[in-house]
Amino acid sequence: MQTDIDPRSLIGRKAYDRDGHKIGTVDEVYLDDATGVPEWAAVRTGLFSRDAFVPLAPSTYRNETLHVPYERGLIKGAPDFGVGRHLSPDQEIQLYHHYQLALPEPAAPETPPRPADRDFGHVAGRDEPGATP
Repeated sequence: MQTDIDPRSLIGRKAYDRDGHKIGTVDEVYLDDATGVPEWAAVRTGLFSRDAFVPLAPSTYRNETLHVPYERGLIKGAPDFGVGRHLSPDQEIQLYHHYQLALPEPAAPETPPRPADRDFGHVAGRDEPGATP
């Protein structure tokens, strides 16, 4: 999905499946914990029905509507985790499997700089030029 879209602008927008059938209205947007990038949308599938989670990465946002590249039945059959709560890593994995998406690569741990890369500054020693006795 376009990364320059403000996730708040998706709330309340209509969502359509790959065949152009309306699946509902975007109720909430979930951001990736590590990157802050919008990753999932909860789409209210009807007046008395539940929210279905849809992946935003393969989806497109055009003409102020969300277009999800999956069939409506698959979307409505997505695992139901309720809305308003944080998605756990296990729940996200279930969603990735449901939509047959490749799991994202785990974030590489930051490698601390090697001693030669660190900027320790320099303090003149007693025997070095510029040192005060």
